[in-house]
Amino acid sequence: MQSLNQDINSFPNKTMARRKYRLDIEKEQILWKDRKRYLGLPISFTRYEVTPTRFIIRTGLFTTNTEEVLLYRVLDLKLKRTLWQKLFRVGSITIHTMDQTARTAEFKNIKGSEKVRQFLGKIVEAERDRKRITAREIYGSGFGETDYELDADGDGIPDYLQ
Repeated sequence: MQSLNQDINSFPNKTMARRKYRLDIEKEQILWKDRKRYLGLPISFTRYEVTPTRFIIRTGLFTTNTEEVLLYRVLDLKLKRTLWQKLFRVGSITIHTMDQTARTAEFKNIKGSEKVRQFLGKIVEAERDRKRITAREIYGSGFGETDYELDADGDGIPDYLQ
């Protein structure tokens, strides 16, 4: 054991082995945040955040799951308010995306749901404009399986190449 310690101590760049590397990651500004609500009160461990480029859903207390979806990948927003949600002034927004891991995401029982839906719609469009993404690029990818073997017209060339 002593010889191992002597070898480490005689190593010329001893500080290199102990150096901690830090990434300088700039934290994004949070434009909106809320929690899932029960009876109109924010007493849950589900948190929602919207930044200028993505929305984030964090769930859990002991084991935390974080799901992020880039805003330009959002396809559709849907607001649903049941009678009980209307009584407690909350609503649920379902977000359909092109993301492979999160086809749909839901902001459940959030306060001011109609204003949040409008806000999300505006920043999604702004992010698409900023990235110069057209609707054709969005709706033409991500959904459905392409059959690379299909040759419906029988000309010997797969249909996806035509």
